[in-house]
Amino acid sequence: MGRAKIPRKSTNIDMTAMCDVAFLLLSFFILATKQKPPEAVAVVAPSSVSSKAAPEKSILITLTKEGKVFLMMGDDTKKLDILNDINKTKALGLSDAEVKKLDKMSFIGMPLNKLKGLADLAEPLPATKMEGIPIKDSATNEMVDWIRSITNAYAGGSQKELEEMLLLKGDGDALYPDFKNIKYALKKNNILKFKIVTNSESAPVGSELYNFNKSGAKE
Repeated sequence: MGRAKIPRKSTNIDMTAMCDVAFLLLSFFILATKQKPPEAVAVVAPSSVSSKAAPEKSILITLTKEGKVFLMMGDDTKKLDILNDINKTKALGLSDAEVKKLDKMSFIGMPLNKLKGLADLAEPLPATKMEGIPIKDSATNEMVDWIRSITNAYAGGSQKELEEMLLLKGDGDALYPDFKNIKYALKKNNILKFKIVTNSESAPVGSELYNFNKSGAKE
């Protein structure tokens, strides 16, 4: 008896629905992903075993190994208030248009007396050509003025929330006196707590933190 012939069917599969799902997922991830905010300058921060994520709206103070200091005010809702406050308290003489132009910049990295010239430039000045915010001694430490304007802009809110937003990222080769002068500016404005940004690494095997994390994972 001959074999029964199984009719051949087409192996073509309609991928339309699959493509629709793939593009929907791709669109979702593109729209939902939070982009890393731009940094004023690239610094090589020291490493630590901490893995706590930085807040989305953070105030970042960056210290380079050359001792230059840059300030990024990530909370756009308060940035204009900070600029208006320092313009008023330090009598910088900036016009509304100049303040708004500074508001559009990603970071500040110039002395107060040169902010007007910075705002009047036709093209943004790159960070490599900026002098940095002066911090070298207590008499000329302009971070004191910036932190004062920041605290004024956040007056009435929670001190703890402000401290959570304040981040300091320093190059591993930066000198301690420069770091100390930034701490002085914070302390001068009654900011006694802040966070330091580091490069994350795993806890050393056998350390107390390693054993704690391992026991927590088992539970």
